[in-house]
Amino acid sequence: MSTPHHGRHELGQNFLSDRRVIADIVEIVSRTNGPIIEIGAGDGALTIPLQRLARPLTAVEVDARRARRLAQRTARSAPGPVSRPTEVVAADFLRYPLPRSPHVVVGNLPFHLTTAILRRLLHGPGWTTAVLLMQWEVARRRAAVGGATMMTAQWWPWFEFGLARKVSAASFTPRPAVDAGLLTITRRSRPLVDVADRARYQALVHRVFTGRGHGMAQILQRLPTPVPRTWLRANGIAPNSLPRQLSAAQWAALFEQTRLTGAQRVDRPRDVQHGRAHRRRGGEVDRPATHHKQTGPVVGQRQPQRGRDADADPDDQRTAPPVTRHHQGERRDEDQADHQDRPLTGEHLAGEFLWRHASFDSSASTTLVSRKARVNGPTPPGLGDT
Repeated sequence: MSTPHHGRHELGQNFLSDRRVIADIVEIVSRTNGPIIEIGAGDGALTIPLQRLARPLTAVEVDARRARRLAQRTARSAPGPVSRPTEVVAADFLRYPLPRSPHVVVGNLPFHLTTAILRRLLHGPGWTTAVLLMQWEVARRRAAVGGATMMTAQWWPWFEFGLARKVSAASFTPRPAVDAGLLTITRRSRPLVDVADRARYQALVHRVFTGRGHGMAQILQRLPTPVPRTWLRANGIAPNSLPRQLSAAQWAALFEQTRLTGAQRVDRPRDVQHGRAHRRRGGEVDRPATHHKQTGPVVGQRQPQRGRDADADPDDQRTAPPVTRHHQGERRDEDQADHQDRPLTGEHLAGEFLWRHASFDSSASTTLVSRKARVNGPTPPGLGDT
């Protein structure tokens, strides 16, 4: 089903024109139930065949001109008895409010918006099945072909990902630079992890995927509560296996193991869908420690960071041993690096020494004008150059 119109470059439109691919998509959708919402309807290559399923259908198209033309086409080609006519909406799907009632999502995604639309769907309510055309490599990664990505593992307890088929670039007009893949996503009727634990579970997946070590055995030994090798053997996980090799059931079992110990800490769960870290107070497992107010500077000890509310930021309430020269070269975990305290410099220690001892040497003409202790007189004995 070809179209005489070319997609607008600024909208990233590549319209599906292969009848066989269209038939495969409609056949998959026909095995589902409920109303249908189509993403990026375009000129109706998918809309008109989906309309023949005689189910409530909403076609969302960002191009207002195409939406008007499609509304006229669907009105003319609508089958006789339908529960309601096809509704064509001129809107950006990323801002379109999804219904909370069960429905099916189908569409040929603009390649440059694939990740954004996937995030929107995974966080969205209601829908039970999604049938989506996207770049071939993205579809393979999301379906865990050759190993799961962190994003797939983070959503596995609530969704099943499947790869239906590969679609040649020649199936689109205009032709894109890469092939496409048909991905199916199904919401699990019985989640492997409770929805209330989603932030805690996703933080665990992030910690494991970004953890240091050669294989799962070493990575899990560096968790706040180490996981014993006996648990790995009992769950069929080789000590040298990688995080991407775990199945959905094994990820759920790992989370249950850490949850039962009561020590899985959710410091800063990272949402890979948004590409940035979010602090969540509700995900904190350990109770925050209390800072004790110092009456004066303490030489050689770390000082709490100024200008931040320690009680409102659990990351600033962690304690650590003093940093030695041996440890200065080691890098902290990614989600803690920006909260690493800095060791006191020699100049700072000299200032502290002067502050503590200036009153004992009345003959020394030392004037303290700042924390850096600018010296106008002779250097106190024993300090030397700093």
